[in-house]
Amino acid sequence: MPARTPTRPATPPDGGMDVRLPWWAVALPALAFVALLLLLARPSDAQAASGSGALSHFLELLRQTLGHRGA
Repeated sequence: MPARTPTRPATPPDGGMDVRLPWWAVALPALAFVALLLLLARPSDAQAASGSGALSHFLELLRQTLGHRGA
């Protein structure tokens, strides 16, 4: 006696593919965009003269964390 082969329905049961993103997949790019926009919107001439802005402080901290201490 031959075995029956299962048949697939012509359309998916829910009518299509359901793609759901986690919350951080939307929130992180949006946060990065807002941070970049705020960084570009600030007047940078006063900060560039002093060299002690938040971005330069963050980059210095990142450099120290990665262990690239030097001249």
